[in-house]
Amino acid sequence: MNRLSKKQRTQIIAALCEGNSLRATARLCNVAFNTVLKLLPEIGRACLEYQDKTLRNLTCKRIQCDEIWSFCYAKEKNVTPEIAAKIPGAGDVWTWVALDADTKLVPSFMVGARDLATAKVFTADLASRLQSRVQLTTDGLRVYMQAVEDAFGADIDYAMLVKLYGNESKEDETRYSPAECIGCQTARITGRPDPKHVSTSFVERQNLTMRMMMRRFTRLTNAFSKKFENHVHHLALHYMHYNFCRIHKTLRVTPAMEAHVADHVWDVSEIAALLEPK
Repeated sequence: MNRLSKKQRTQIIAALCEGNSLRATARLCNVAFNTVLKLLPEIGRACLEYQDKTLRNLTCKRIQCDEIWSFCYAKEKNVTPEIAAKIPGAGDVWTWVALDADTKLVPSFMVGARDLATAKVFTADLASRLQSRVQLTTDGLRVYMQAVEDAFGADIDYAMLVKLYGNESKEDETRYSPAECIGCQTARITGRPDPKHVSTSFVERQNLTMRMMMRRFTRLTNAFSKKFENHVHHLALHYMHYNFCRIHKTLRVTPAMEAHVADHVWDVSEIAALLEPK
């Protein structure tokens, strides 16, 4: 059986990390589509395992959390009982992201529904990775209140930032434009959060990075995820590249280096090396 060389794996991973679809990656790297499709879950699992092991005892001080929408196979309104039985995970999918406002590191992400059960798993995982008390800011999603209390108890300075939007335009030419933000409201939930740092701006900017660097997050195309598992694996690869390989323009180092969990800028070949036998 033919086996990809390390150079070929590196080329495929680099193409995927730069926002190419699976088929575009296959064309660029001159390999079969099924080769790329097989490599994605393998490298995704390796990235999940490495980050789960490495991103521990973090000294973060300010964390921002947000959720970003996407879908697998079909949008929720188009998922019939037959599709739901045949394709596990079909429908709306939400990616929960935590970001350190100082180092821009993403210590934790979770893929699932936008409900209390997923929120509890997400916040519990985030809490397990932090070394000390932090200030946390989320949007106004109510399930955060119970989830944060269960995960952190009283050992957190927690505030919500609720953005207020004007009425959406009904005109055809602007129906895809976001509504105008007309103000913000902050609410202290637990502890004594510093009002100067009650913000979700950095994590919301991270949403743009996700949509730019992963083809399956691009709106109004046919590049959406067809399988839930591949969606998760691509996210793991994306955050491995974002945390360890990509130099942040403001920091001038990678988020992992700023957070002191890496001592150099990773090359994509080092990600590919995660597949090699230990």
